[in-house]
Amino acid sequence: MRPIILTILSAAVLAAAPAAASAREKLAPEDQLAKLLKDRVAGEPQNCITLSSVTSSQVIDKTAIVYKIGGTYWVNRPKGAESLDDDDVLVTKTTGSQLCSIDTVQLHDRSSHFWTGFVSLGEFVPYRKVKAE
Repeated sequence: MRPIILTILSAAVLAAAPAAASAREKLAPEDQLAKLLKDRVAGEPQNCITLSSVTSSQVIDKTAIVYKIGGTYWVNRPKGAESLDDDDVLVTKTTGSQLCSIDTVQLHDRSSHFWTGFVSLGEFVPYRKVKAE
């Protein structure tokens, strides 16, 4: 009986090891953003981006929203960024075809389906890859 219990405990420890390792590897928000923007250079901040051109967006916890348009990452560090959670769904309401620094984004929890707050967008900073010479 004792060897069976030891075998079960050993299996449980081995199964938990990869999860613990991946939890340990999670980068701090600023480090996540730096890794995403590696090999890119910041351009002149803009007040608006064309919403229909956005192909994806990514939330960096308590830091920024990154919008991708073509090969350019547009980083927005909103007011109230401490409310940002990478598990939130972003609900954007705008009256035109552009997303601008005067707009707000509502945050909706993916699991509970409750509204968790909102952020006020700031300027959009483009990050483009450096062309090799």
